[in-house]
Amino acid sequence: MFKTLAGQERNGFMVDYLYDGSFEGFLTCIYEHYYNEKASGIYRSDFYQASILVPCRTVETEENKATRVYDAIENKISREDLKRAYRVFLSSAEEKENKLLQYLRLGFQKGSAVSLLHSNPIVFEVQQIEKKVTVEMHRLKGLVRFSALVKQAPGLVDREILYCKVEPDHDVLEIIADHFADRLKSDPFIIHDKIRNKAVIAQAGSWYIAGFTDADLPGLGELERDYRDLWKRYFETIAIQERINPACQKRMMPVRYWKNLTEFR
Repeated sequence: MFKTLAGQERNGFMVDYLYDGSFEGFLTCIYEHYYNEKASGIYRSDFYQASILVPCRTVETEENKATRVYDAIENKISREDLKRAYRVFLSSAEEKENKLLQYLRLGFQKGSAVSLLHSNPIVFEVQQIEKKVTVEMHRLKGLVRFSALVKQAPGLVDREILYCKVEPDHDVLEIIADHFADRLKSDPFIIHDKIRNKAVIAQAGSWYIAGFTDADLPGLGELERDYRDLWKRYFETIAIQERINPACQKRMMPVRYWKNLTEFR
């Protein structure tokens, strides 16, 4: 009757929780699940499809409740599982909230041993989702290509900003931001997730996430086109024809990333 994971429990729990899409909002739903009414499912309010059979309730994000659940996961399950929960939350997996709900319920029963239950389908699926997010995070750390854009403002000196565009499968900006902020402390930069219309905006080692679209882009720097040509020529020049291996290249740099790499434009 119901196809969702959470739907397997609808006979016992009769309310869907709707939240604002933030991790804090999700944790607030977990709090409500334990201290108020049991949830039949947790869903983003903007993607929710109402059913006449199951009532729903909007849960407002409350920082103190989210913090209590955050601490409970870290202390009663493990810090690794807290990190796993966050990475799975950043994934694009369908029903990720309900998979996490089941995982955390199991974790609060088993403690840190939940990570060892590899044959459990709930644990296995969450671990597989985390693996995909982690793989994409590491790939982007190596595949990001910055261009130099120039921010112009009337009456002010033009300022150069490093910019790159990415289109990841998962919402990984937050977990790659520290990596680049640490390495580019002297240069302001923007990493733009075109799919989600958001960006990491960083300067002097600090960063924040903001909404961002192509309309917000400054123009190319004066030397940027020359640098792009140089990079392409370098990429082609260092290639050893006898060792070119397209299959290996596609495995290490999946084709879906190529359109944002300078050497393939």
